[in-house]
Amino acid sequence: MTTLSQTLASDALTSGRLPRFTVPVIAVASLLVGIAVASLFAGGNLALAAVLGFVLYLLAMETAARVVEGARQASDRRATTLVTGAFILALLPLGSVAWEAISKGIARFDLNYFTMSMRNIVGAGGGAVHAIYGTLYVTGLASLMSIPIGLLTAIYLSEYGRGNRLAKSITFFVDVMTGIPSIVAGLFAYALMGLLIGPGFKSGFSGSIALSVLMIPVVVRSSEEILRLVPNELREASYALGVPKWLTIVRIVVPTAISGLISGIILSIARVIGETAPLLIASGFTASLNNNPFDNPMMTLPVFVYDSYAHPGTDVQAYWDRAWAGALTLILIVMLLNLIGRLIARRFAPKTGR
Repeated sequence: MTTLSQTLASDALTSGRLPRFTVPVIAVASLLVGIAVASLFAGGNLALAAVLGFVLYLLAMETAARVVEGARQASDRRATTLVTGAFILALLPLGSVAWEAISKGIARFDLNYFTMSMRNIVGAGGGAVHAIYGTLYVTGLASLMSIPIGLLTAIYLSEYGRGNRLAKSITFFVDVMTGIPSIVAGLFAYALMGLLIGPGFKSGFSGSIALSVLMIPVVVRSSEEILRLVPNELREASYALGVPKWLTIVRIVVPTAISGLISGIILSIARVIGETAPLLIASGFTASLNNNPFDNPMMTLPVFVYDSYAHPGTDVQAYWDRAWAGALTLILIVMLLNLIGRLIARRFAPKTGR
């Protein structure tokens, strides 16, 4: 009797549910049908095969779920399929870029590439040490200018200026600056250096000014939103203990939001480190290593990649290999910055347990 009741209960729980193997079986069958149709009518186009397979999977999965599980579960499976498809669609270009950069850039990922410049090089050989140094100099100076200004502005907007006219004006202009074309920032830096020093002046510092114009709005907006997420109860508890407002911000608000603040800073650096147009105007070109960011043109990795790919010399493939190696180097620098930022955020994040 007990066995019979347990069997009936088990059947009641599992009835109206598709077997676990349904999803992979329908997915494989849909993909195979999509490949077959694409091979017959489109010469084996993989993109068309993937789209057809996804559409067939969506229709077949919803039909099977509607017949076996009912309309509510069918709607749930349809939404799950669409979200999963959107996620895979977003990963495809990222994976494609990573594969292209690694497969084509690894050919010149050698010691000479990181120890030599392009001075007196017209064909194969040479390296990008001057561009790597230039990228670190220009981005580092831009970060030194942008991060303090952006963080202090965000603290003012979230802690001191809620609702007043100055805060609203700052927010408006920050939003406007977020959308300006990058080449406008380069023209601004070039014109500014022309007024202060002389016409035609180009340097790494000029490029840093251009990048800081692009970087400050990102730091401000991301940091402001993170600071607003800090619970007001923490501020009120600190004020109740007699702690002044500035010390509450330094000891309570900022440490609580440090993880998000560092993520916003890393995002802003990644936003500007690959900019080409403003650096073409403000920093210029050079084939030699320049360790003085305040004088003479300075090459950066984005400009190096552009110049190598757009203006190849006698050995076209050698220039293209250097361009792909520069793109791979740039990706690795951003990944390293992201890793360092996460380690710092984890180190200084508030403790969550006793």
